[in-house]
Amino acid sequence: MWSKEERADLRKETDMANTKFNSTADYVASEQLLASVNVAIALQKPLLVKGEPGTGKTMLAQAVAASLGKKLIIWNIKSTTKAQDGLYMYDTIQRLYDGQFGEEGVDDIAHYIKLGKLGEAFEAEEQVILLIDEIDKADLEFPNDLLWELDQMEFYIHETKRTVKAKHRPIVIITSNAEKELPDAFLRRCIFHYIDFPDQALMEEIVRTHYPDVEDKLLKDAMEVFYWIRSMKDIRKKPSTSELIDWINALQIGGIPTDKLREELPFIGVVVKKDEDLETVKNRTD
Repeated sequence: MWSKEERADLRKETDMANTKFNSTADYVASEQLLASVNVAIALQKPLLVKGEPGTGKTMLAQAVAASLGKKLIIWNIKSTTKAQDGLYMYDTIQRLYDGQFGEEGVDDIAHYIKLGKLGEAFEAEEQVILLIDEIDKADLEFPNDLLWELDQMEFYIHETKRTVKAKHRPIVIITSNAEKELPDAFLRRCIFHYIDFPDQALMEEIVRTHYPDVEDKLLKDAMEVFYWIRSMKDIRKKPSTSELIDWINALQIGGIPTDKLREELPFIGVVVKKDEDLETVKNRTD
């Protein structure tokens, strides 16, 4: 008969044995990114991912969940989000309302405690992937307010005097668009990876995961125009990977000849999203 501690160790070993991330059919990751994810998993530390918009930061968590066959829990961070929101919320309004109408169970405070996304990840019966998306949108104290919970994998519910401790340590992926600097104390606890914008070889591989039958010339010409636009110094919003993929799809659907792709720029609004950038691109083709 195994002790409680031995069973916990066995669960931990089982989790680790099934947590090697590989690229999926829908997500192509560089060798460096694969290594960073797997190091973070092995060291049981949050993975902090930065990169310009459109480099696949959020999709990374989805790919990790798909690759490992684990549930994904997403905590979308807003400017008003507090760390407490991810732990639990005590619905005092609902309890007061129920008390006024004589509902049963109103004396049971636990009935009015709702776990947040971090709480859900801790209470899950199996290891999950927890995505804390765009952490830099919250105020400066937000990351520091999570240090204890991410370190110790537990938090205390004062109203019920209960400690919620992770049954399985979740794999935590945190994304940031670098809108704000994150505290040093928080950074020390993370594995960091910056997703560089894909070079043309990797970009071709990414596009072909979505459109394996795309014509070679269409892909070559579209990518040439795409990287030409991105190279312009005056472009305020550089087009992202998802916009190239959408543009190639539009070109395929429209049956557009690629001979004069740069001169005519068909469906360019799929790629360029600002008036000033559109003028810049058109002026370069005159």
